[in-house]
This record gives sequence, C-alpha cells and structure tokens, in this order.
Amino acid sequence: MCEFFDLALYALMASYIGRTFFPGGNPGVQLVQAYAVFGVTYLIRPLGGLLLGAYADRNGRKKALVLSIRLMVLGTLLPAVMPGCATLGIASTLGIVLARLIQGFAAGGEFGAATSFLVEHDERRRSFLGSFQFASQGLSTLMAAGFAAALTALLSDAQMTSWGWRVPFAFGLLIGPVGYFVRRHMDESPVLAPESESEAAAPTPSPIVSVFRHHWGGLLIAGGALVVSTALNFMLQYLPTYGIGQLGLDASLSFTALLIAGAVLTFVTPLVGLLGDRHGRLGIMIPAALLIGVSVVPLFLWLNASPSFLTFAVCTTVLALLKAVYFGTLPSVMADIFPARARATGLSFSYNTTVALFGGFTPTIAAALTETTGSPVSPGCYLLATAVLSTAALTVALRTGRVR
Repeated sequence: MCEFFDLALYALMASYIGRTFFPGGNPGVQLVQAYAVFGVTYLIRPLGGLLLGAYADRNGRKKALVLSIRLMVLGTLLPAVMPGCATLGIASTLGIVLARLIQGFAAGGEFGAATSFLVEHDERRRSFLGSFQFASQGLSTLMAAGFAAALTALLSDAQMTSWGWRVPFAFGLLIGPVGYFVRRHMDESPVLAPESESEAAAPTPSPIVSVFRHHWGGLLIAGGALVVSTALNFMLQYLPTYGIGQLGLDASLSFTALLIAGAVLTFVTPLVGLLGDRHGRLGIMIPAALLIGVSVVPLFLWLNASPSFLTFAVCTTVLALLKAVYFGTLPSVMADIFPARARATGLSFSYNTTVALFGGFTPTIAAALTETTGSPVSPGCYLLATAVLSTAALTVALRTGRVR
C-alpha cells in the first residue's frame, strides 16, 4: 500500500509540489510540469518490473517484496524533507525527479510480486484474494484524500504551499516499517516450492526470456485489459485538481468527494472479487468496461453544466463504483495469463508498461487537453478511448480461452 499512498499523494498535491520545486510564476505551467514529472517517472517502472519481477520468480515473492518496500521508503522520504527551488534552485527539481524515479522503480516490481503472492495461496479464492491488491489502492486513495481534505480545510493556501503538503508524506514514512515487518515474517508462496530434488537442482530458465519468447501475446492481453482501469484510477486522482481549477469548487470539498470514491474502491472491490470466484470474471468485467465507455462523456457534460459539490461527488462516486466493478477481478485475470515461474515478471512488465503509457501521463494528458482544446469534456473522451481498448483485449481473452 505504501507505493499507492505515495502516488496518490503526489497527484493530489501536484499544484503545491509544482510551486515548490519548479521555478516560474505561472500556476498552470507549474502544474503541468509537476504532472509531467509524475508521468516521466513511470517510464522507469517497466525496467523495475522486469528486474524485480524476475527476482521474485527466481528467488521468491517474499524477498522481492522486502526489497521493494525498502526502496519505496527512500522514495517517500525525499519529498518529505527536501527544500524547494527557492533554497536549492535547480537541484531541488532534480531531487524530486530522483525521488520519483526511485519510487517508480520500486513500485515496478511490487504489483507482480504482490499479486502473484496473493492469488497463489488459494486456488478457489483467486479472484477474492487478488482483489485486495486493488482494494489497497482504494484504501490508499481514501487515506490520501482524507489528508488532503483535512489539510486544505485547516490550513491556508500559503501554509499548504510552504509546509502543509509535506505532512502526509511524513506520515507515509510510518507505513514503511509496518510493511517491512509484515513482509519479513510472512510465508513464501506455495507454488514456488520444487516438487523433487532433481527439479530443485535443475537450472531455472530466465523469466524475462520466457515471457518475451513464449508469452508476448499474454503481455498484450494483460496490458490491454488494464488500460481503462489505470487511466480511470489516475483520472480520479486528477479530478480534485480539475474541480478546483476548471469548475471553481472549494478545495476541501473537492478532496472530500475523492474521499467518498476511495471508500467505494476499498470496500466494493473485494465484494466483486467474491462474485468473480462464484460467477465468472469476464462476465463482470466486459459489461463494466462498456458502461465506463458510455458513461464518462455524459458525466463530464453534466458536471460542467451544473458545477456543484453534489454533482461533483455523484460523478466521482459513479466512476469509482464502475472502476471497482471492473478491477475487482482484474488481478486474478492478469495472473492466470502467465505460468507461475514467469508470473511476477509477466505481471510486472505488462502492468507497468501499461501504467507508463496510459496511467502516469493521464493527469498530464487531461490537463493538457483541457488547456489546449478549451473543452472541459476532453478528459471524458480520453477515458472513452481507453474503455474501447480494454473491451477489445477482454474479448480476445474470452475467445482464445486464456482466462478460466
């Protein structure tokens, strides 16, 4: 959860981070620069996914998860303590980029190792257990939005810019030791134990080579299925900034709406996972992707026609509910595409490549589209395109029988 909390915080505090670490007086330009760094750091995630995913497949999920959380703590520490450009000049800008690169590399291997660990512990409850991977994202959003709503209600804009935005990053440092302790003392995944001494002595093929030689089709399907989920996730994190800047809504109320969305993602996602184990997964995901596609533009039209906290909260909650229904069974679907000895590598690379292309740059794309086209509905059109891509990927998975 540590990495998702950090990612959500950066997205929510982007306007304050832009003022702190990027010189110049144009708030719009500073915001785009802050989001650009948010996106650029996602470019290293596929590399982290390959290296840490292969490490998890060869040495165990437990060792990979312990290593990744150590790196995450370092990536969270730097923004919490590093002076801004008024003190360090360009060095502070480079420092925040370094912090995001460390965080991105560590998070790159987190999804594959953690998802593999969850789904491999009980064959009959793969969907339910895997859903906690994404439910933790909802909890992270809930916590980050809670901090943002409380701080913007209690502090002035000047106080938020000066020091207030750093408070939740400092809190995030407390999550690291707890996560480290849990990971150090958990049992290894049962599927990695060799069945015989000869199997244990046999050389293990490279997971990276195996994935690209034998499972490139799986990479495309898994990544395609993830497109709309990751784009919608980062769009939800961008919406408070959109509400404040484009709709003129109160900052605290905008973050409160995201708080509601975080609660929906946290508690609805495991319920959908349960339904997936009992009634099938693709039968839930495909209709959800279609609903996302047909609803996003009308929701943005309504939001801009009647900009108020009520409409903003309803639109945010509806999008969060659709996302929870879609991604409740997604981790187990992606995991089933790859064999156990290459699962963490395949999951990590497909996940992080998709997030780099369609997730990390979503706030930047949304802000740039709104700025250049002048159309407040343009973010909804972007989500519509991602829904089409994911529906196509799930249809291929269904027809080829890659997912049980």
